[in-house]
Amino acid sequence: MRATGPLRFLLPLGIALIVLGIFTSSFMSGDSLETVGTVTASEPYIDTDSEGDETTYYEIFFTYEVDGKSYENSFSGYDEPIAAGETIPVYYDSQNPESVSNMKNTRLVGMGMTAAGVLAIAVSAAFTLKAFRKQRDLDRKIAETSGGAVPAEVEPLPKEQLTEYYVSFDGVTLKPGYIVEDRDRNVIYRGTMTKNALVGNRIFTFTDCRSGLSEEHEVGHTVTSSYSNEFFSTSSTFRFDGKDIWDVLHEKGIRISTDLHSKFPKAIYTVALNGRFLATVETSSQYVHEEDEEQHKIKVPYGRYYYRCWTASDSLDLLFLTVFAISETEQAVVE
Repeated sequence: MRATGPLRFLLPLGIALIVLGIFTSSFMSGDSLETVGTVTASEPYIDTDSEGDETTYYEIFFTYEVDGKSYENSFSGYDEPIAAGETIPVYYDSQNPESVSNMKNTRLVGMGMTAAGVLAIAVSAAFTLKAFRKQRDLDRKIAETSGGAVPAEVEPLPKEQLTEYYVSFDGVTLKPGYIVEDRDRNVIYRGTMTKNALVGNRIFTFTDCRSGLSEEHEVGHTVTSSYSNEFFSTSSTFRFDGKDIWDVLHEKGIRISTDLHSKFPKAIYTVALNGRFLATVETSSQYVHEEDEEQHKIKVPYGRYYYRCWTASDSLDLLFLTVFAISETEQAVVE
């Protein structure tokens, strides 16, 4: 999906622009020239929209002359009537005077649309090729690390064989951030925002509470994309230590897949490290276990609030960074 996202978005847009450009150009066989039209009548008509609401518009009938020859025509869509005898500007095709418009139109408009369509297709092809190359390089790196081919799909391990953790947003302290708790509610890892900047980067300190080791990281402001590589997905990105967070994770060998319809309303993520299963992550209400799941059942996906994780790894750095990235970007798509 990520590799073909630009193509799936820009290709139909480019085709639509080309078709519209050709269609627009077909109305003009020559130059668009202006003349004066004399109104002969204004007739009302009713337009009904999809919700059944009615609006009154007017069709304006007029006459005009080109090279001494008189023509009759009409424009529709006027909000108000125009009295007979009034004049209006009329733009006609120099090669076909019977083709008129109430705004100046030239073949350059259609040619511009066509050119924009061709450019959109070219850009989509370039971005798609770049995405395929990036994915190929990542697969090759994972294959070299794992000593074999990259599996088509990483199967999650049974949860009963894994250790369970909670990752939740800690917004009640003076230094908000994220905490990782075990099943007994012991905080074993945390990412605390130690500097909040209205302009510039925030500073987070990641601390493994078991060893006491800490690292500082710069986190840039989240930037929501108008569209992403996954068409119709809601996605944004942020910079982590000066690089796109997903580039950071990919370089570390992290791959994420999810099925948005797997267990509505939960989003369930399968996280792989160098082609092997690392963790299962799912959005959750706070502190829900099997025995009290129904009591705390969420009605809508929580996304960036609470996450329930299962992993066999003792190192939580990569897992925490992955959940941190998912939550900070409100990501719910294949990465």
